[in-house]
Amino acid sequence: MTLAEAAAEADALAEQGEERKLAELRSRFDEELEHAARAQDYRERAVAYRAIGQFRYRQKTELIRRGLEDESPACRGSALLSLERLSREHPGVVNGVRPLLHEIVARDGNEAVRRLAVVSLKNGSSDRATIQLLEGVSGDDEQPRELREAAAKVAQALRRKSR
Repeated sequence: MTLAEAAAEADALAEQGEERKLAELRSRFDEELEHAARAQDYRERAVAYRAIGQFRYRQKTELIRRGLEDESPACRGSALLSLERLSREHPGVVNGVRPLLHEIVARDGNEAVRRLAVVSLKNGSSDRATIQLLEGVSGDDEQPRELREAAAKVAQALRRKSR
């Protein structure tokens, strides 16, 4: 079984609430995931970063941080998908990398990566600087339409959260 297949199985087990089976699968693939996250090939790294979320590895936030700083947009995107998934129940995951997410939203060269960072921010706590950044992006006509719309939606959700 490949890491990608194991991650898909882990995701299904997590959805079914099969915690014991999920823990067994995590222990079997822990070293392989760590190794893949350090691979030369960006495709292996992208699979590893995405697998962190599928395995529900909250203790691997440092690997997610590394993925957010990866040179490959595919790796950054995979790390953001994991971050978003893990932060649904644990907003502290987003709060721990908030400055990095702000940097990605403001400056990343890949529009899809920027949108994923915006979506990830919605799971964090309501933060004035985040809301201001998102409102700035949503009001900037030079930004792509989908990015502006996502930023406006998340800014509104965070404003509601703060009330």
